Amino acid sequence: MAKFFAATDADPAVLSDKTIAVIGYGNQGRAQAINLRRAGHRVIVGNQEDDSWRQAREDGFEPLAMDAAAARADIVLLLLPDEIAPDVYRRMIEPHLGRGKTLDFASGYNITYKFIVPPREVDVILVAPRMIGQGVLDLPASGKGFPVLTGVKQDASGHALATTLAIAHGIGAFMPQGAVVESSFEEETMVDLFSEHTWAGAMLFLLERAYKMLLEAGVSPEVAMLELYASGELGEIGRAMASMGMWNQLKLHSHTSQFGQLTHGAQFIGADAEALMRKAIAEIRDGTFARRWAAEQAAGSPTFQQLLGEVLESPIAKAEVDLYAKLGRR
Repeated sequence: MAKFFAATDADPAVLSDKTIAVIGYGNQGRAQAINLRRAGHRVIVGNQEDDSWRQAREDGFEPLAMDAAAARADIVLLLLPDEIAPDVYRRMIEPHLGRGKTLDFASGYNITYKFIVPPREVDVILVAPRMIGQGVLDLPASGKGFPVLTGVKQDASGHALATTLAIAHGIGAFMPQGAVVESSFEEETMVDLFSEHTWAGAMLFLLERAYKMLLEAGVSPEVAMLELYASGELGEIGRAMASMGMWNQLKLHSHTSQFGQLTHGAQFIGADAEALMRKAIAEIRDGTFARRWAAEQAAGSPTFQQLLGEVLESPIAKAEVDLYAKLGRR
């Protein structure tokens, strides 16, 4: 069973004399920087000069170059995309790491696959929100928390866990409805990639195939998309699952709906689906996917661009343009 930390386990004073550098002012970086500053901590921002740099200035920060921010910091939150982080780390962060410093990640990916290997004398910790950046920003402002996975990879100082919990506290995870759960870089990587490689991607392609089937059955494109996802009901079901539970949310549906889901849903899950999920776990565990993605990036991402282009030019994507215009969304 996973360990849940209590708010009393965190001591915000651990950060009182520390400078925290948020490297990367994207969705997560912006949210965590603002929350930590709101909690009274000393926060600086490191970013390249782009729209995120300008956003940081609008939010009241004086952004620095990433290497300058890392040099000033006691604690570095490396909140860049997985594919960008290793190069930035080697050029701009690693030269400024040393004894007494802490390197914090919101994703286990680069540590798990050793794309980033920090010096031994540095604390290496994980504070990984299970929430999009906007939620990390908005929920604490309304008095609510969110789930966070935490872990310690290197405890050179002997105080790495205390720093981890203090950061989780500072970004708002201990607030009501939040949770701070003990995990690891490897476990975070497993669950994150597993979702992306199985049910999350499968859902998108299943919805696209369902759209095609409904059109073949004589349903109009607009009605099919509204029923499948465009109405927003799918998102409401997801929120109900989060608040009520996966099966308890069925109570919000009619008995006809419940009977139909219970009698038909399981038919789509069989030996083939389980075999694909086991294959996904194996490829995450042995690094097959990480190596494939690294090779794809090194080649300029041609397969990624081709696949993305295909779905963005698919019949359902083109039909969305007209529907979303009618709905006032585009």
